[in-house]
Amino acid sequence: MKAIKKINFETKDKFYNYLNLKLTGLICEEKDWLANLSNASALLWLLLDKINWAGFYLYKNEELVLGPFQGKPACTHIEIGKGVCGTSIETKTTQLVMNVHDFPGHIACDSESNSEIVVPIIKGNKIIGVLDIDSPIINRFDNEDKKYLEKFVDLLIKYIEFPDEFI
Repeated sequence: MKAIKKINFETKDKFYNYLNLKLTGLICEEKDWLANLSNASALLWLLLDKINWAGFYLYKNEELVLGPFQGKPACTHIEIGKGVCGTSIETKTTQLVMNVHDFPGHIACDSESNSEIVVPIIKGNKIIGVLDIDSPIINRFDNEDKKYLEKFVDLLIKYIEFPDEFI
């Protein structure tokens, strides 16, 4: 796995406040949306423990298309309503999946993934895409992760000027 020394925090709250502060610093003055999503996925990869994929799928031509990410090569196209990512867009809700093998229609891009969290990125009422994070650990993500990763996405929506093809 990654040979990066992690910062130890007393609570998830303190960790995620740090993560979101770092994200704000990275993207608040940068205007390029691609650079911002690339740095956001790199930041997640660097700081989150026990993950094997972190990145984005973007909504284009009525499907999700692979965007900036960190991890192994991934599925390139995902239909709306298919898999965890497609379900997140179809329902416009965060999908917190404790065990992907129990999720009907899960798309296994990496056979080592066992849990997943997917947060939809919606600006106004326009779909931008999803934040997708996978872990080789069953039950890796919980409602506290969900709460703070939704705040992470809120920061992306606040600071990133997405091109017209997304909004």
